[in-house]
Amino acid sequence: MKIEVWSDYVCPFCYIGKRRLEEALDQFPHKDQVEVEFKSFELDPNSPEYSGQNIHEVLAKKYGMSIDQAKQANHGVGQQAATVGLTFNFDEMKPTNTFDAHRLAKFAKTKGKEAVLSEKLLQAYFTESKHIGDADTLAEIAEVSGLDRQEVVKVLQDKTAYANDVRADQGIAQQYRIGGVPYFIINSKYAISGAQPIETFRGALEKVWEEENPAPVLQDLSTNEGASCTDGNCVIPEKK
Repeated sequence: MKIEVWSDYVCPFCYIGKRRLEEALDQFPHKDQVEVEFKSFELDPNSPEYSGQNIHEVLAKKYGMSIDQAKQANHGVGQQAATVGLTFNFDEMKPTNTFDAHRLAKFAKTKGKEAVLSEKLLQAYFTESKHIGDADTLAEIAEVSGLDRQEVVKVLQDKTAYANDVRADQGIAQQYRIGGVPYFIINSKYAISGAQPIETFRGALEKVWEEENPAPVLQDLSTNEGASCTDGNCVIPEKK
């Protein structure tokens, strides 16, 4: 089973949804047969690098609300994050462009480090208040994730490196008409939109598994007339 996850590293519900999916997978008996692949999605491709404004100010301006209203909204999201063991430090977050972070994730995928890097990027932004649009910061996160720092620096300096891979993911998202994230697609045909409850993910996993791995239909030999049953075994006599 393959799960493709479209998300952005500055999307709070993407981090919450990721954790809920992981908890559902921990309860899924076939977890070892599930592959999770992250896909690039930018909530705001035109977003500048960190300008000094905090997330409350950015949201207030974007949605035409007051700073207090933005703080209240973020507080509610933070409470949801806490239910899955996450700590969001909204007051210190550094809103920024995530294109380089997505390029770095594509490089990490070639090294088998996509999953660990994605987690580290989310943690860095939401909990540790790091500037994930900054090249030096990204290099530090990549190194902690097990990547070679010199290779990472080269990738980040070459603005074309893995850019097409990121845009390819975004192109597929447009084909699927994905307008918001997180967005989960299971086996290329089952979709879950948003940071749904753990039960929703678990139910989807079980449903897809049952549909694609149907249990064998067994004949109840005990109902067959003329069957010979001894020591717990039944044999139907051959027809003459």
